[in-house]
Amino acid sequence: MAGAPVTAAAHAAGPEAAAITKVWVLNGPNLGRLGAREPEVYGKADFGALQADCRRWGARLGFEVDVRQTDSEAQLVAWLHDAADAAIPVVLNPAAFTHYSYALRDAVAQVPVVIEVHISNPAAREEFRQTSVISAVATGTIAGFGFGSYYLALSALRRLAASA
Repeated sequence: MAGAPVTAAAHAAGPEAAAITKVWVLNGPNLGRLGAREPEVYGKADFGALQADCRRWGARLGFEVDVRQTDSEAQLVAWLHDAADAAIPVVLNPAAFTHYSYALRDAVAQVPVVIEVHISNPAAREEFRQTSVISAVATGTIAGFGFGSYYLALSALRRLAASA
């Protein structure tokens, strides 16, 4: 159906066969502290600026973007379950959950399209940050471009939809 979120059947058929209109941008722990937490790593812009950027970029790409943040692993898993049930593509910054949350990994595996994003480049940081339990089940991973990582992820979703 034109204008509907990607369906599980469309995902199973290969690159997105249905038009993507709705995208969720989900953010994990401490990202609500953007601008105050380690600005030398994450920048000086706050979470409100990230929300506005994602909504603006999404609108330019033809998406309705819902940007959320939680410090709760259970809440993030619940949102992913909701996205899976509604076949809504997700841009996910799992933050600290990246490195150890198998519950989050299992939830991500149920969503038709998930692009993992990181503001910084975890591979260039402390050793414990260099492992992602999410990447293996994500559609793709984008890291190290600041808030631009989110723009690149949204652009990748548009490209996936266009190549269907």
